[in-house]
Amino acid sequence: MPARRRTAVTLTRIASAGLAPLALAAYAAAPAVAHGSMTDPVSRVAACYAEGPESPKSAACKAAVASSGAQAFYDWNAVNIANAAGNHRSLIPNGQLCSAGNDKYRGLDLARADWPASPMSAGAHTFRYKGTAPHKGSFELYVTKDGYDPAKPLKWSDLEPAPFAKATDPGMQNGDYVFSGTVPNKSGRHLIYSIWQRSDSPEAFYTCSDVIFGKDNGGGTDTGTGTGTGTAPTAKPGTGTGTGTKPTGKPSDKPVDKPSAPTDQQIADGSGKSSVEHNGHGDNDPKTNGKADAAAPIAAGSSSSSSPAAAAAAAAKENLAETGGNSATPTIAIAGAAALAVGAAALFAAARRRTARTATGRHGR
Repeated sequence: MPARRRTAVTLTRIASAGLAPLALAAYAAAPAVAHGSMTDPVSRVAACYAEGPESPKSAACKAAVASSGAQAFYDWNAVNIANAAGNHRSLIPNGQLCSAGNDKYRGLDLARADWPASPMSAGAHTFRYKGTAPHKGSFELYVTKDGYDPAKPLKWSDLEPAPFAKATDPGMQNGDYVFSGTVPNKSGRHLIYSIWQRSDSPEAFYTCSDVIFGKDNGGGTDTGTGTGTGTAPTAKPGTGTGTGTKPTGKPSDKPVDKPSAPTDQQIADGSGKSSVEHNGHGDNDPKTNGKADAAAPIAAGSSSSSSPAAAAAAAAKENLAETGGNSATPTIAIAGAAALAVGAAALFAAARRRTARTATGRHGR
């Protein structure tokens, strides 16, 4: 092979090898955001959203909104860490488990024993987790140890060391992930902590659900100012971080506030005020919204009258839903590839010109 051609081929290979990783990086940089929260038992953030971010009813939710602001509760389905990759305990400080260390949700970490709580009993239980953007992943549920005091900031050591329920890629029903687990025997007020770790991304989501086994045992003394973060207490009950109802630390026959999960209508009504896209993948473009069942594969052997092209398009859509892509992702990838191709062509042309000049110089000598 002539020297001139060998040089051109070598330069082309170098350019291709250097640009290929850039193309992959550009594609991988597309938004990849899942959303969701526990609805059975109801998480703190979902319960306060259902009460109404502008005018919550319970003293605990009033305090949480006063600390975090209403926007955090319109964004009820985004308590996450984008790059968790399973490193939950090292990334989330003690006292900040319910907010996942995110200051935006600091109101969820308020240490108080009057959070609205769901009745719970030992034995088999069906759990539900609202998935407003479905993705593959695994769920782990932990319950607090005997002696848990909700009037103190929640620490990792307050949780039982092993999850009592686990599920990988559970099925969805009416927009909820549904899976079963066996709840251990407990008594009084406790907390169930959930971790949803995506398998197609390092992103993970976290929830705190307050529960009561039997009768509420109070769980400590007056919460004072909670964790000491957020808005300072005011003179009006229920508007600061520790005002409002004072837990007595003694068993009480007073009915406990029972949380409600947000209805589909409430979710739809509040989506316009949310800063995170519902039913989509984080790009705030309603045109890219996915369907709640987009991540569910078509059952093997199912009959369909659709054409092979339509089936391929459906499969592509399914893969995008699982990985956090959206309908804009192929366009972005194509545009990026085109830009890289133009750059490669320019490098190749420059290399050919340099080679030609070098060859001309040698022939002139």
